[in-house]
Formats: sequence, structure tokens, C-alpha cells
Amino acid sequence: MAEEYEDFDEEGIDYAVRPNKTQIKRDIAELSVLAEDMARLSSAQLGELALPEELARAIGSAAIMPQKGARKRQMKFITGLLRKLDAEPIKEKLAGMKSQSALAVREHHNIERWRDRLLAEGDTALTELFADYPRADRQLLRQIVRSGQKEMATGKPPKSARELYQSLKTLFEKE
Repeated sequence: MAEEYEDFDEEGIDYAVRPNKTQIKRDIAELSVLAEDMARLSSAQLGELALPEELARAIGSAAIMPQKGARKRQMKFITGLLRKLDAEPIKEKLAGMKSQSALAVREHHNIERWRDRLLAEGDTALTELFADYPRADRQLLRQIVRSGQKEMATGKPPKSARELYQSLKTLFEKE
């Protein structure tokens, strides 16, 4: 009996390998999400992706459409165009753009935390800041912090707090 099976395999019967429908549907759904992400980008960011002209036009028109039936059809059209392309480079560039954006948000929050801490704690926080950033302009930062604390105490607009934010931003960019 074992010989029958070996003969069967040796005949070289080839079966058509059909693509997995579930995997195809997953790929289309992934491309659909990519199309939605690209539709949310600004025209300058789309220019950075270096897309084919037809795809760029289609995304540009989808971006200005309201969330109704026409936009859904346009997004399906964009997904179809993406299926014809190698979408990996586009995904990588888009991921890079998102990570840069996330990094900028983290830096912004870090600067805001330092500003709020300096205004609340005063000299103790300044001492820590100067230990971490020895090149900081000590006199200027002390003056801005004192002005900011006075503004907070009197209820004036936070002019010095904004100035402190800008000073911290330039300080952190240098280091």
C-alpha cells in the first residue's frame, strides 16, 4: 500500500494553489486603513510620500469630501490603486511621519512639565535644571521664573510663562 502512495506522489500531480481569501481580505482592510490615514494628511505631508500622480489626486479629492457615500466609493478606489502598488514604502514613510509627530508631542509635554515645575517650585527646580543643563543661562531663567511667579500671584496674563517655555525649548534643543 505504501508503494501506491509513493507512485501517486511521483507522478507530479500539481494542484492549483489558490490565494487564501481571508488573507486577501485582511490585506485589503489594511490598505483601506492606510488610505484613510493618507486622506487625513495635509497636502505638504502627501507630497513627502512621493505618490503616483493618480493616487495623489484621488487622495486629495477624498480629503475634501464629506463622510458620505461618495467618499466611501473614493476610498475603495484608492484602496484598489494601492493594491496595484507596493504599499510597504508608503507604510514606512507614514510610520516615520507618525513617530516624528509623537516625538514632538513628547518634547512639548516635557517642556511644559519643566515650566510648570519651575513656576511652582522656584529655586529647587532651577537647581535641578542647572544640574541637568549646565549651559543654561542662569540669570535669565531665574529672572523669568520670578516674573512668572509674580504674574501667577497677581493673576496677570502668563507672559513670562510663555517666555519661560520658549527659553526652555531653545535650551533643550541645544542639548
